[in-house]
Formats: sequence, C-alpha cells, structure tokens
Amino acid sequence: MSDSALSASRKKKRPLMMILLLLIAIGACGAAGYAWWMLHKQPVTAAQAAQAKKNEPPAAPIFLALDTFTVNLQTPDNDPDRVLYIGLTLRLPDEKNRATLSEYLPEVRSRLLLLLSRQKTSDLVSEAGKQQLVQDIKQVLDAPLVKGQPSQVINDVLFTAFILR
Repeated sequence: MSDSALSASRKKKRPLMMILLLLIAIGACGAAGYAWWMLHKQPVTAAQAAQAKKNEPPAAPIFLALDTFTVNLQTPDNDPDRVLYIGLTLRLPDEKNRATLSEYLPEVRSRLLLLLSRQKTSDLVSEAGKQQLVQDIKQVLDAPLVKGQPSQVINDVLFTAFILR
C-alpha cells in the first residue's frame, strides 16, 4: 500500500473515532450530573411532609344531629320549674360510627336523657360546667351500645341549642 492510501484510511478512522469519543464523553458527563443531583437532593423533612399534608383539603366532617332534649333539672330546693332545653350534634370520625349510632338511636337518646336529667342547674350556668357536660356526653356514648360491640368514637359534641330556664 502506498502512503497516500494509508493516510486516507487513517483520515476515515479519525472522524469515526472522534464521534465515538465525543459520545462517550457526553454520556459520562450526563451520568456524573445525574449522580450529583441524586446525592444532593434533600430528603423530605417532617416539616415539609406536614406542610404538604396541610395543603390537602380536609375530609368532609361527619355529623349526626340529634333531636332536641327537654329535661327537668335537679335543684337544691327541688324546684320543678328548672328545665334544660338542649340541642346536640355529634361530630364523628367516619360513616361507620354514624351508621351504628343511627341504628341504635333510641339507646343513644336514652343514655343522654338519663345523663341530662342528673345535671344540676348551678353546674350548667358556667362555661366550665358546659365543657364538663361535653366530656360526660362523650364518656356516656363511648361505651359499647350492645355487649360485644366495639366502643364508639365521638370526636366532639356541639351544642345547637342551649336554654336553661
């Protein structure tokens, strides 16, 4: 082969070799950039997770409105004219509790009537007395409605009417 033939074959191999080296260099840079990005990506902190959860819309509340109650109250002098007229709404965590309470509504109303009729006028006048009544209602309704049934969960008790006469 002559020198010109050797020179021509080298010139043909050089551009091919240059393109191959360029592609390898670009691939290596891309892999290095991806590795750097993955190593420096900050993990999600508890505060960021809480912020993301806070941005989610809250679940629709589940309420169970009860008919109003009218009960005679205990007074120190046994005055029969002391009456409590009270409307209640229960805030519940899920539909399952709502369905159970609705199914056993006569039992729920009976427990509440017994609790309300034991109240004293002097206790219900103050804010602390009303808050204690809320806690008592939660406790009374928390107990299983039927033997062997799980306890009910009441998130909150809301007064929709409260007249103490």
